[in-house]
Amino acid sequence: MGAGKSTVGRVLARKLNSRFIDSDHALEERCGVKIPTIFEMEGEAGFRKREAQIIEELTQEKGLILATGGGSVLLPENRRALSERGTVVYLHANPIELWHRTKGGEGRPLLQNGDPKAILENLYALRDPLYREIADHIIETGKPSVNQLVNTLLMQLELAS
Repeated sequence: MGAGKSTVGRVLARKLNSRFIDSDHALEERCGVKIPTIFEMEGEAGFRKREAQIIEELTQEKGLILATGGGSVLLPENRRALSERGTVVYLHANPIELWHRTKGGEGRPLLQNGDPKAILENLYALRDPLYREIADHIIETGKPSVNQLVNTLLMQLELAS
């Protein structure tokens, strides 16, 4: 959450002449409501179930640049689909950076109840090892611009092929 998955993914897709999809946006389109509404009506478990269905479908499409929601790695079936069907890039940011990037942001239901900084630290502790488990590439998102991040990623992808 706040690492830049959608922004970097969109630019990367443009440079590779590929289709880009944000799984959260695809889920909102399918449900006809925003993610906070899904959380409110179905809770996190209901949201995660819907998210898993979208990821299962989207990971079967070849050549797609897919940005997933930050918590998508929590379910083993998502990790398996992502790692077996594509190249996984982990845009790594520490919890303090994420807190600065998400401050005041609406539409982030997990940050609405409690201290957002502490919540982000807890989410990071849980999710970071899961991302590292499936990542083919880890990109540090600290100071570089989006274009610098994309160029770094393109170089890593080229070296890996």
